[in-house]
Amino acid sequence: MIQRLMQLLYPPKCILCQTLLDKKETDLCHKCRTTLEDCIPLKKNISFVASWQAMWYYKDGVRDSILRYKFNGRISYGPVYARFLALRLMQWEMTDFDLITWVPISAKRRRKRGFDQVKILCVHTARELGRKATATLKKHRHTPAQSSLPHPSQRRANVLGAYRVIDPKTVVGKRILLLDDVITTGSTVSECARVLLTAGAKEVYCAAIAATSYTKR
Repeated sequence: MIQRLMQLLYPPKCILCQTLLDKKETDLCHKCRTTLEDCIPLKKNISFVASWQAMWYYKDGVRDSILRYKFNGRISYGPVYARFLALRLMQWEMTDFDLITWVPISAKRRRKRGFDQVKILCVHTARELGRKATATLKKHRHTPAQSSLPHPSQRRANVLGAYRVIDPKTVVGKRILLLDDVITTGSTVSECARVLLTAGAKEVYCAAIAATSYTKR
């Protein structure tokens, strides 16, 4: 009864375009499902990352959706992204890893936002894969948002030394899948991978919800 009432008060919408969903639709409307541009295999290398992939391009409805997720408290989007990402990871054959972890946000940003959006993504993605997410990194230094820095060199400098491994014993000799929400220049995941490898990780792979379009071939 309560669920039915909630559906009447808050009818489900497409997480990308916000169109009301038909009864037979789930998460995405038919238009978004059929017209959404998947991220093609990526050529751009990221330092310290063995290989990486993203589901969609960070533009239009995808960009708007992720911004609502991060800044408007649409926490319910996390499990939805996770279902799609888990399926893609299986399609990409990126499931042969020892542990799955995430790029953490700083304590200051977590207090302001009220949640860590990538942790939510990782916990639910791991669950979809029958695994458990493992916290491996801590962002011990708060930094300006990467999106506020236009040049790749500024982004690299911004995150240099901002992350630490929580417990090196957790990562030594491990093949690690690192999740993030959006990959732009790759500076953040590169720095996280560098720190993990320095602590003894064997390899670091990365996957994300979206990547910017200039990562096309």
